[in-house]
Amino acid sequence: MSEILTRRVADSALETSYLVLPEHTNAMGNIFGGTVMAWIDMLAACISLRHCRTQVVTASMDDLHFINPIKLGDLVILRGSVNYTGRTSMEVGIKVMAENPFTGVQLHTSSAYLTFVALDADGKPMLVPTIVPESVTEKRRFNDGRTRRDFRIERKTALSGKV
Repeated sequence: MSEILTRRVADSALETSYLVLPEHTNAMGNIFGGTVMAWIDMLAACISLRHCRTQVVTASMDDLHFINPIKLGDLVILRGSVNYTGRTSMEVGIKVMAENPFTGVQLHTSSAYLTFVALDADGKPMLVPTIVPESVTEKRRFNDGRTRRDFRIERKTALSGKV
């Protein structure tokens, strides 16, 4: 019997940033939503890969709402970590901030929760290391992640017509 692997949240947490350039924006000078989604997915994939140390794939992204605009010339800062782990999947939370590089003022623009599945060499789902939340915030995120996972399962079942 193999040993169950565990990881701390800090073991795979990452932060990255981008400068919003003209090719990232629409005619109004605001970033394309698809660009933000791609950046979110890429960071979440890197976090999942660090957590599992094996191939991972995006299984889903929860609702994504843009609550403040990101403008040409802004810095976009994305921070993320594994919130919750199941048997073969994990939830990764990403928070997106826009920073005016001249004033330093930051605005929360969106948050996303993505589910990733770890794959073995044959492309089959495999066990993921169990996340070990340590801080009060990490424990809250873990419990909230479990609730969201239960909701995702219910929603997937309802959408597939398998009631």
